Amino acid sequence: MSNPDRLNGIIAALEAGEKPTMAFARADREEATQFGLSPLTGVLFEMEHTPYSASELKDALAHLMNRKRIVEGGSLRPPVTPFVRIPANGAEMNTWMAKQVLDQGVYGVIFPHIATAEQARNAVSACRYARPEGSEAYEPKGLRGDAPNAAARYWGLSVQEYYDRADVWPLDPKGEIMVVLMIESVEAMENLDDILKVPGVGAIMIGEGDLSQNLGFPRQYDHPEVVKAKAEILAKAKAAGVAIAHPHVGVANAAEVIEQGFDILFTTPSRSYATLEKVKSLL
Repeated sequence: MSNPDRLNGIIAALEAGEKPTMAFARADREEATQFGLSPLTGVLFEMEHTPYSASELKDALAHLMNRKRIVEGGSLRPPVTPFVRIPANGAEMNTWMAKQVLDQGVYGVIFPHIATAEQARNAVSACRYARPEGSEAYEPKGLRGDAPNAAARYWGLSVQEYYDRADVWPLDPKGEIMVVLMIESVEAMENLDDILKVPGVGAIMIGEGDLSQNLGFPRQYDHPEVVKAKAEILAKAKAAGVAIAHPHVGVANAAEVIEQGFDILFTTPSRSYATLEKVKSLL
């Protein structure tokens, strides 16, 4: 059973040995309202391939939060945990987008196109406040600017309580923020051992579309070379003890994905309920 004091539902599920389920969504109030009623563990607001808008995200987060479900659950944990995928690729070494979405109150940031350990460290740093130099878990050095009020309110905490929990997990065991890195290229595969050693990486996710493009077999997810590459990434994540997400889980492949050992299961909005029923029957 998951820890009732844990705010981030994805982390809570992983700590309990469960497989959290998520789906991609637009940062749209109507879509967020529907996801707020869903049985998913979390939702990923997609802002890499849709317009990046902090104001629309703020609106979506408010509509995702179903207060009746929170009261019935008897916990501050949101029934559906919000994450965001930001637009900037890892090579851009960007921090301000992560800062802005965290300041709104999201519990996880997904960074696309991470290909080196340096980029991975930058991603983790972007999600951390600065600590005194030489303190425990100082590295990766925090780069997040200080503006906690909106996020603390969204989490249902005082500002000081928010500071105590607004760090990256599992580097900080009580941290509620999750950094997820997308592995989407041959370069990333070549550097994966070093990427997985970066403290504060909560999970990785295989970007099947871009990876298949880079391998020369666009969207041919069942091509032997693509399958081989995905298996290699999965094996390295397992060996390193880092959670790994599968981006495309449906009724047809749910059993295979679970048997392979993927930890976080992403489905599509239109198939989420049927997929969840299938997943539950297999666990």
